Amino acid sequence: MSWDDLASTALVGTDRRPYNGDLLADAAVEVARRRAGRRLAPPPADGGRPGAPGPDASELPEPESSDTAEGRAEAGDAAEGRAEAGDAAEGRRATGDATEGGRATGDATESRTAPVGAAGSGAESGGAGESRAVRAGSVEGGIADEEEQEAVGRRAAERLARILGGEHERLLPEWLAAAAATGRRVPPYVLPELLDRGRRDHSMRAHLGVLAGRRGRWLAALNPSWAYLLEEPTGETWELGSPADRRAYLRRLRAGDPGAARLLLESTWASETPDDRAEFVTVLADGLSMADEPFLENALDDRRREVRQQAANLLARLPGSRLSGRMAERARACFTIAADVMRVEPPRECDRAMERDGVKVKPPRGIGERAWWLQQVIARAPLEIWGPDPAPLLALRIPDWDAEVKTAWVRAALLQRDPRWARAMFAWDPIADLLTVLPPEEQQVLAAAFVREHDLDSQLIMVLGGVSPQWREELATAVLAKIVKVAGTQPWNLGELVKLAGERVAPVLAEPAARYSTEPAVQQVAALLRFRADMMEELS
Repeated sequence: MSWDDLASTALVGTDRRPYNGDLLADAAVEVARRRAGRRLAPPPADGGRPGAPGPDASELPEPESSDTAEGRAEAGDAAEGRAEAGDAAEGRRATGDATEGGRATGDATESRTAPVGAAGSGAESGGAGESRAVRAGSVEGGIADEEEQEAVGRRAAERLARILGGEHERLLPEWLAAAAATGRRVPPYVLPELLDRGRRDHSMRAHLGVLAGRRGRWLAALNPSWAYLLEEPTGETWELGSPADRRAYLRRLRAGDPGAARLLLESTWASETPDDRAEFVTVLADGLSMADEPFLENALDDRRREVRQQAANLLARLPGSRLSGRMAERARACFTIAADVMRVEPPRECDRAMERDGVKVKPPRGIGERAWWLQQVIARAPLEIWGPDPAPLLALRIPDWDAEVKTAWVRAALLQRDPRWARAMFAWDPIADLLTVLPPEEQQVLAAAFVREHDLDSQLIMVLGGVSPQWREELATAVLAKIVKVAGTQPWNLGELVKLAGERVAPVLAEPAARYSTEPAVQQVAALLRFRADMMEELS
């Protein structure tokens, strides 16, 4: 059987395409041959295993031991991902022993792993030199500790393999989040591909910290490209844990007792590293109150710029803070209002006191210095200085600096998380980020009105992208109506809207969506909703 036949059989599963032999073991041998630069072995005349080692098996490089040969097969096959996806999701062994044909380090029932798990990815990411180094490190690394977490079920693992194989690939974050919420781990054979993806996509890392299990951390210790996983929480305590563990501990404590969390942070603040201080201060955003103000005010003098910026951002959310008072005074000095006209005089310099309060001196490219300083002062000045209703301010004529002032009000609404101003500024300019300040229900109401009133363009897609998932009936109906309308005039323009609807509408609306219209694009949405509904059921 050719490599393409092996791969396609693995993808569709042996229930649908029977295979006479051990598919995974055969595929593992062929992967080892391919990794070694050899041609695929032709099918034997006697009908035996197509990849079974023949008289020339000794030509494979570095055949020091069966463990080493097994490791190459295991790591290569896992990195390829495709050859084993369907079969492994059927509940069979995840990675076959190339020389013994039965031992499987990816078997969910095994608790230990053979010592060469990271070699395949290392060869891909770092070349032959790194591959040799990783293999050597693997041998020195021994075997992984026993897993304590239960693995996800067979059907859930199968669906993950399909997603990793390209079927509705954009659903991977949703699958990972839902699986991590159950506290279970992924099957070992998908670890190399997931760890490689996590290297490129930082948003996956927190979930991988839960899903990778002990075997994933063992692999991460062997491959520098995957070492980021070792920085994710493991469940250890404040005193003994890694920086990620300590952040997670502080978040949990902050959620239950904000004052105790701040006092704990204060007790170790002087001994924390600059990187840790920058991360820890962001945890105070949850449960923020004036009780945190003295600590954050002192943090404005920290040596680390990121610490000062984060402290200033949090203080701007406290209208009664000393920083807010200083910013209000600076903002009032920039404006005069007479009748229906607002006159603006931006700051002429950025002094050290402004820098301490988080104002950056150097503007981004394309923005003048005074405009940049003006925007930052307005963004951090308490919005209450403008009065209870934003509408009269937006109705004022601003002869100079109009765009800068209104852009700054958008930044202020986002920074200070003010729903009143977010609504007003969304009506002025429907920027998707403003929706994140509002409750999910209100996001959907505003987005549904926007969809009904605007043509399909990039702005409509961006607005919908800013709405929290699990869209309910009103927004789902507005989007489906837009799909039906556009399908009759510009069907080529529907691709992203159809995908977004399928990914964001609540899966329980799959059947109502299917009944809404026979339009093929609507049926695509319904099919994707069914896929997500099945996905969630498998993980429940």
